Amino acid sequence: MAAEVREADVVVVGLGVGGEEVAGRLAEAGLNVVGIEHTLVGGECPYWGCIPSKMMIRAGNALAEARRIPQVAGSATVRPDWAPVARRIREEATDSWDDKVAVDRFTGKGGHFVRGTATLTAPGRVRVDNQEFTAARGIVIATGTSAVIPPIDGLAGTPYWTNRQAIEASTLPDRMIVLGGGAIGVELSQVMARFGVAVTIIEGAPRILSAEEPESSQTALEALTRDQVKVLTGVRAKHVHHDASGFTVTLSDETVVTGDRLLIATGRAARLQSLGLQAIGLDPATRFLTTDSRMRAAAGVWAVGDVTGNGAFTHMAMYEADIAVRDILDQGGPDADYRARPRVTFTDPEIGAVGPTEAQARAAGVDIKVGHAALPSTSRGFIHGPGNDGFIKLIADRERGVLIGGTTAGPAGGETLGALSVAVHAEVPIATLSSTIWAYPTFHRGLGDALRALA
Repeated sequence: MAAEVREADVVVVGLGVGGEEVAGRLAEAGLNVVGIEHTLVGGECPYWGCIPSKMMIRAGNALAEARRIPQVAGSATVRPDWAPVARRIREEATDSWDDKVAVDRFTGKGGHFVRGTATLTAPGRVRVDNQEFTAARGIVIATGTSAVIPPIDGLAGTPYWTNRQAIEASTLPDRMIVLGGGAIGVELSQVMARFGVAVTIIEGAPRILSAEEPESSQTALEALTRDQVKVLTGVRAKHVHHDASGFTVTLSDETVVTGDRLLIATGRAARLQSLGLQAIGLDPATRFLTTDSRMRAAAGVWAVGDVTGNGAFTHMAMYEADIAVRDILDQGGPDADYRARPRVTFTDPEIGAVGPTEAQARAAGVDIKVGHAALPSTSRGFIHGPGNDGFIKLIADRERGVLIGGTTAGPAGGETLGALSVAVHAEVPIATLSSTIWAYPTFHRGLGDALRALA
């Protein structure tokens, strides 16, 4: 049966955060836009990622703060209950993972929505089942990422969890094994532990949060240990067994770990392999789509969000979507600039970072100065009392006299990062930052202490 052919100005493949932003704005601008999504419009973030996970974290942090009351304000009885957390997540996910509101939002802007899996068949042509769409101006690829499942002996076919099953859980297990000590693994581990789950993290690298500063890893490790999370580093899962009693994981050092649930948090990979990239001259085996400074991946093709490999964050998808929209509409504006990519690990304490780490800057041959301030030694850290763990670390280019990176860890680490992100992005001179009036007593005033320590 011949495919029905429909003409469009732009076809957007994938309506996660970045794709929905592109498709919606182009439709509002008067273009004929087809948006294709095979799961839920809005993508990972509102349903299984950023928003529901932070609801979980908010709940866990509330329990932790209540448990700190005896040290500062009297007494409290804390009884964890997962039911209101699960209920709130289901309500936020629009009645248990239904995207009607998001679909209506897009079509209300004039877009044409198609549910299904897209295949690129030729330059400017996309097929979904028995429909084929031509794109006069071009195609935008925003297919996002999916969880990487490692090829561990015995793992396939077992009822392991990814972040999706963890987010959807209406009840929690008594014991949980977590493979992976990156941001997703440590965030979910701390939440589960605060609700009474016995958690063991298995991380193959020498430290958790291995992409961040060693101080960040140590801060997170100490926090997790206080929450009774067991952290095993430098070992890998060698074999997985599952039966009626739960999971048994044998590690590379022959240690055996058992749990009721196994959460796989070993990273994410771009959804590109079955897209038909070869039809537009791109390598279907590529890990990420390489783009130029205007988000162009090929002639008449733009890519935004996680598929570009520039950081699997909602804020990066929105940033790239804006550039692509302006390019498609020929509106000009700034090119992509990734020097100040911000990222936050929402543990307690929060760990915010921007730009390169100290090791990355040295490896790049930059002559750097490093400044450090311990958060408990600042006035606000002292006032805060229990739960005041953290630090501020600044990385400066000695020759240019500007900050190129840094980390802000603490009770408001993600918020304190804002000032540091602006400083790195705008290349504010260190002399100007050093003469800035930092409000007292705030957590961000510690930036002044770290600036004075630059050496």
